[in-house]
Amino acid sequence: MLSLIGLVGGLGLLIVLTVRGMNLFIAAPLCALIVAVTSGLPIFIGANNYVETYMSGFSGFIAAWFFMFLLGSLFGKFMEDTGAADAVAKAIINKLGRQHAVVAVVLACAILTYGGVSVFVVAFSVYPMALSLFKDANLPRRFIPAALAFGSVTFTMTSAGSPEIQNWIPIKYLGTSPFAAWEVSLVVAIFMASFGYWWMKRMIVKAVANGERFEQRDHDPEIPERDYPHPITGLIPLLVVLILSFTLHEKLQQLALIVALGGGVLTLMIINFKHFHNMQNAISLGTTGALVAIGNTAAVVGFGTIAKSTDAFQSAVAVMTQIPGNELIGAAIAVSVIAGLTGSASGGQAIALPLVGPHYMDQGVDPEELHRIVSISSGALDSLPHNGYVVTTIRAICQETHQNAYWSVGALTVVVPLIGLCLAVALFSIF
Repeated sequence: MLSLIGLVGGLGLLIVLTVRGMNLFIAAPLCALIVAVTSGLPIFIGANNYVETYMSGFSGFIAAWFFMFLLGSLFGKFMEDTGAADAVAKAIINKLGRQHAVVAVVLACAILTYGGVSVFVVAFSVYPMALSLFKDANLPRRFIPAALAFGSVTFTMTSAGSPEIQNWIPIKYLGTSPFAAWEVSLVVAIFMASFGYWWMKRMIVKAVANGERFEQRDHDPEIPERDYPHPITGLIPLLVVLILSFTLHEKLQQLALIVALGGGVLTLMIINFKHFHNMQNAISLGTTGALVAIGNTAAVVGFGTIAKSTDAFQSAVAVMTQIPGNELIGAAIAVSVIAGLTGSASGGQAIALPLVGPHYMDQGVDPEELHRIVSISSGALDSLPHNGYVVTTIRAICQETHQNAYWSVGALTVVVPLIGLCLAVALFSIF
């Protein structure tokens, strides 16, 4: 019982401290320590002590993702410094009108995500353009994280055909394909995209009606008008990233992102070299931003690693996978809760599927239906305030606070996917 109290209490405290803006390098290890102590995990001694367990999760994430974060951050900074992001943004505004600034950001994220670019990297790549679009349209910048997240981790990440790992992990356990239950997936994706966009526009319109406008900040890039390159020079590097990641994904898996982002960075440097405002400064800021972003995310991953090692967590997993009634509902609840506890969609799947997969398939559940339910459900409660992607996007990339930006992010990445999940279960039950 004490272990369960510590697990829930530690998670709750981490969420509160994150929302209140406490430094994650302090908050995450502190909350993980509470979980470890209440679970009887040794602090310094023993084969599986707190320090080694936490740092294995922390360092493991950095080892796996460092180059992607670095190249993604450099790509974003180069887009800023050369004026390519501003050029693309102005072209979109001139072509579509200011009222379509938000949909342009969402579509850019959706295309890159569905093209195979990691959701972590998409935010780095699209943020400069999003900032320019919101500035030109005079929209409150606190909604930029919501627009980035909505286009990346909702109707694209978990949909049939998506090359993101959240759609591929179930294949290993269920013997399905990435296009499993594509008919229901298409309906759910259209619903989430439509409803989520309507809700986001409503929130932004309300904020504007209350007098909120775009606020210029000292650290925002200011590129002279004469330095703007042609808009196509901002789109070509994005296309290079998309094409390389899509082409090499199956062969190189995660390493394809390094090649794709490297190709995008080099392309941007070559075609826009004369438009650099201060290349050295862009490299410096990009490198520093990458370290802060990956550090914040790794700190939360370390907490999840501690949580996964406790008896309370293992017991919770066992209970979640034995929920009676409709098997798809049980699977959805199990994966959602576990993803919420670990703050990770892929982590929730990796923990739950070895138990959920055989258990429900032995009961005759259609593996394609189970695949789609597991995929969609992993993308709901995972986006609580302590989620690594959420923290990175709000704080490190957009430089906002959770208090200002998270509530719109939560509405679009938690509530909308939960409603989509209910729709998917209903459709599978009917047909």
